[in-house]
Amino acid sequence: MEMIILGCAGSAGVPMLGGPDGAGDWGECDPGEPRNRRTRSSVIIDDGPGRRLLVDTGPDLRDQLLAQRIGTVDAVVYTHAHADHIAGLDELRTINRIIGGPLPVYGTVEVMDEISVRFDYAFRPWTPPRIFRPVLDVHHVALPSTRTMAGMTVQLFAQRHGRTETLGLRAGPMAYCTDVAELDDTALETLRGVDTWVIGCFQREVHPSHGWVAQVLRWRDIIQPRRTVLTHMGPDMDWGWMQANLPDGVEAAYDGLRLHA
Repeated sequence: MEMIILGCAGSAGVPMLGGPDGAGDWGECDPGEPRNRRTRSSVIIDDGPGRRLLVDTGPDLRDQLLAQRIGTVDAVVYTHAHADHIAGLDELRTINRIIGGPLPVYGTVEVMDEISVRFDYAFRPWTPPRIFRPVLDVHHVALPSTRTMAGMTVQLFAQRHGRTETLGLRAGPMAYCTDVAELDDTALETLRGVDTWVIGCFQREVHPSHGWVAQVLRWRDIIQPRRTVLTHMGPDMDWGWMQANLPDGVEAAYDGLRLHA
């Protein structure tokens, strides 16, 4: 099984807009280190032909898929409805054309209802054969639950992201938890013993709605993954600092990183 890190930044990306010359605000990140340049967070879990699951459709999706030479996916699951995780939904229209029909998408009732308000045209009934907008085959999921997505058995669980609930997932030996500040006992038990765990870690200091370094390391002690990979990182998460300060078995993601388990 492979997990492809399409992007690993927080909602503003790295660099953020601005900076003294308008070329970007890098925060504490060294602009000379290419792995500090991050697009918005998304991954693909790939378990072979016809088994490619896309997690979230952020605003950078088109460029991410082109950069990784990924022409199509078999299903999409949404972690939550914040803009940095859904704003690229319209790019699914091209995937509909490639597969010749609707694309299965998964999310909780609340999340899919919110997305349908913002992208109402994508949720209208499809009249074949023309595809001029995204065509979605919507599947609602409960948390916690186990579902088959893109031919894979996926365990789903709830996470607390400030005042919002997000969806975490585990597919066999790999797990993905973005936009999370609290993991309950059900989530921790589902994750326990996973081989490769990709986890949101926005900054070094405490944050009210995202994981931070000390919190992630506490969770790691409970879960005991072989490999812990940080994602959804903000502008103080410099690659060089992380290389020097993270313990063995914990590393920073970068756009295009391919993980295997």
